[in-house]
Amino acid sequence: MAPPITAADLLAEITGLLGAGAVLTEAADLAGYCQDARHKFRAPALCVARPRDTAQVAALVGLLHRHGWPMLPQGGNTSLCGGATPDDRRPVIVSTQRLNRIRDIDPFGLSIAADAGCTIAALQEAAAGEGMLYPVSLGSEGSCQLGGTIATNAGGTAVLRYGTTRANVLGLEVVLPDGRILNTMRALHKDTAGYDLKQLFIGAEGTLGIVTGAVMRLYPAAPASAMCWLRIDAPARALDLLRLFRAHAGRLLTAFELMNAQQLANVLDHGTHPAPVESREGWHLMVELTDTRAQGLDDLLMAALEEAFDQGLILEGTVAQSLAQAEAMWALRHSVTESNMRVGVSITSDTAVPVGQVPAFIARAEAAVAAIHPEILVTVVGHVGDGNIHFIALFPTAAWQALPDPAATEARVREAVNDIAIELGGTFSAEHGVGQSMVAMMRRYKSGPELDVMRALRACLDPSGLMNRGRVTG
Repeated sequence: MAPPITAADLLAEITGLLGAGAVLTEAADLAGYCQDARHKFRAPALCVARPRDTAQVAALVGLLHRHGWPMLPQGGNTSLCGGATPDDRRPVIVSTQRLNRIRDIDPFGLSIAADAGCTIAALQEAAAGEGMLYPVSLGSEGSCQLGGTIATNAGGTAVLRYGTTRANVLGLEVVLPDGRILNTMRALHKDTAGYDLKQLFIGAEGTLGIVTGAVMRLYPAAPASAMCWLRIDAPARALDLLRLFRAHAGRLLTAFELMNAQQLANVLDHGTHPAPVESREGWHLMVELTDTRAQGLDDLLMAALEEAFDQGLILEGTVAQSLAQAEAMWALRHSVTESNMRVGVSITSDTAVPVGQVPAFIARAEAAVAAIHPEILVTVVGHVGDGNIHFIALFPTAAWQALPDPAATEARVREAVNDIAIELGGTFSAEHGVGQSMVAMMRRYKSGPELDVMRALRACLDPSGLMNRGRVTG
């Protein structure tokens, strides 16, 4: 490793490598990169470096490696757990925002190759232009980037049918912490030649390398949809309905989203969305079926609903009669984070439990947080079809400001909710990643051998600990 370098000299080398327009150093320019999406994490960076292609990323990483300077990979900076925010070491933020090229679309192999800086919306648009579908769908898809969703193994609202991001990765291009490029950009659905190295980097949150490109699965476009909003009396009814819809629709069941009355009230009271059903009380389900053709889809939905009403599983419901009505339902579902911020301060979980344990988890978590503070507004929204429930302890602003020790209260709430998920065979991190906010949870819940293997992998690929230090394994 080269002798220590001054910040000024390093900036000069980075600027010489990338060009002055690709290096941001002014405080006003850095602000959006140095604070997370929820405004919970903030720290300074030496600069933001914006390479234009994989070769420049590799050259930059190699330069930082030689000088022993910490680096932080960053995509769209939409992390919900502080995973893309600097620490106090003033790292160089390596932004992938200029790596935004669609490289290739293969309609026969059903795949798309793209730079890591492409937004998910851009992938979806490119696929749709060829009559295909990129299925990973998130509320932040207009700004979150492909590389970031790979780094966190993002889930979204269509996991029930298409799986998480991991299930849709065919190949990766990764710049390793020493600047070498690992290229597994093969658009193959079958390949058993040795270790499946791409799996190391999916969900690694930029701790093992920087994803610069990926080959992702595509599917035949499913433009036809049938959608409904249902009000039910309890989460247990959601499981009964899940079984019923699976029996009727099979793999055509694409979304099965649950929220409680408090979450619906937050959205309706702090937005412009129309109420999907007459009453807010009880629990609510948003169900979507999709297919490559419309013929018979509405009949399938209606047959399932008729049986559900006959069995007394539904209190009331609305079927979307147009694309605009369906989009309004989705807009309501995607507005939960923004609306909750207007109500107060959220302590949000990213738990998942076996699907059959969802009702027990919710009931036990409600009791646990009520015992911690009486003014908590229990807010629940989740992908019940895959067991991923975001249990949110929402403090009205005044109640939060009156807490004598907010950090201690937050820790108590997180541990109480996550302890229950773990006891039921679940996890504390289902789709958002670990980042900074849940490193302590890794140490609390992961076994010794699990952490040992993770840390050994990091030490093997990044022995100097330069890349995204302090995340995932601590």
